[in-house]
Amino acid sequence: MNDGIKVGDVLEIHCYKHNGRIHRTWDEATILEINDDYIVCGNYRTKVTESNGATHKTKEPAIMFFYKKRWFNIIAQLKKYGLFYYCNIASPFLIDDNIIKYIDYDLDLRVFPDGAFKVLDRNEYNYHSKVMHYPKEIDIILKKELSNLIDMEQSSITPFNKKVIDEYYEKYIKLRKDIDLQ
Repeated sequence: MNDGIKVGDVLEIHCYKHNGRIHRTWDEATILEINDDYIVCGNYRTKVTESNGATHKTKEPAIMFFYKKRWFNIIAQLKKYGLFYYCNIASPFLIDDNIIKYIDYDLDLRVFPDGAFKVLDRNEYNYHSKVMHYPKEIDIILKKELSNLIDMEQSSITPFNKKVIDEYYEKYIKLRKDIDLQ
């Protein structure tokens, strides 16, 4: 499943919608860990390209968890005023030609530094579910995984642990310095 990737490799990220259209891309994600359940990546000030061609750079460092069997991914955002999480309900990832790929299913969970959270984009999910004909099986999986994600956050299960994120961020800084010196 890891397609020969190793810690320190820099990959792109491509996010698709259920209809196969590209939704968003990130120019780089440095691999920080590879294990049986997920990969961890980091990036900072990376170029993001939206489906309409608009681009911008990320504003803060991010540590990202992409799961092999779970229907979500988790982005820890290290903002000046605290650690935020942006969690996408999405297909398990795959790696193809040094690109991390997944399908975004609209629903998102935003977690704030104080542990409060909010489910986002329910209307977008309902709309896309109809127009893109999400199968009932997918709908059941996505709603169950949203519930599982909330349970993980409320139980402070990794990656919902600031110490873990800080350790990955330190590893990212070291790897990027090593990469930039090459």
